[in-house]
Amino acid sequence: MKNIFYIIFNILFLASILSAQDATEIVRKSDELMRSKSSYAEVTMTVIKTDWTRTVEMKNWALEPDYALIYITEPARDKGSVTLKRKKEVWNWIPTAQKVIKIPPSMMLQSWMGSDFTNDDLVKESSVVNDYTHTIVGEEKFNGYDCYKIESIPKPDAGVVWGKLLIWIAKEAYFQLKVEFYDEDGFIVKTYLGNEIKEMDGRTIPTYWEMIPVDRPGEKTIFVYNKILFNYDVNESFFSERNMKRVR
Repeated sequence: MKNIFYIIFNILFLASILSAQDATEIVRKSDELMRSKSSYAEVTMTVIKTDWTRTVEMKNWALEPDYALIYITEPARDKGSVTLKRKKEVWNWIPTAQKVIKIPPSMMLQSWMGSDFTNDDLVKESSVVNDYTHTIVGEEKFNGYDCYKIESIPKPDAGVVWGKLLIWIAKEAYFQLKVEFYDEDGFIVKTYLGNEIKEMDGRTIPTYWEMIPVDRPGEKTIFVYNKILFNYDVNESFFSERNMKRVR
């Protein structure tokens, strides 16, 4: 009898390990689908508030996982503004003031250009793959796609702000269609929705994203990929404070 219980315990234990490994691999494939080793993107961001709307055009260069540079092309009053990430450090270049401002860690969760994206969202300071423990908690159809529903819990030593993530990832193509962000008390804070699935530079990805805050009905930030090039030819020297003032 003891041997039977021992065998059952081992089977359940191994099943839980395999499930966690499968979930981590799914999240990894989904993350790599959008990020690649390097990339260049042209993006339109529309911020919708209850009493105003704002549209921002930008170019984005990335060398994963440590470097990112975002250059604002529109509107005219913000043209030339740059956000730079180098590893754990982030700077903003304000051309009207001719100043480079370093962003302290305490400001990583502040709104970026009035949007529902934080500095951390845009420069991807934290790694969803490595900073969380992932578990498949179900399978659901979302927007017509069969999806894995994955719960991501932060590891004890991870420097992240979310208490939990729920991620819906399409089974066949591994793109994310929905992410729910929860605080440490288990309350949902915002939802990230992906739509308008298209092929860009040989990859099938959502090109239209909405970040929707739960506590502000009617408000959201829309993020649209107009162009994206994966494994773009860019090197580490491009991501410098000097280049913030010269990039176009």
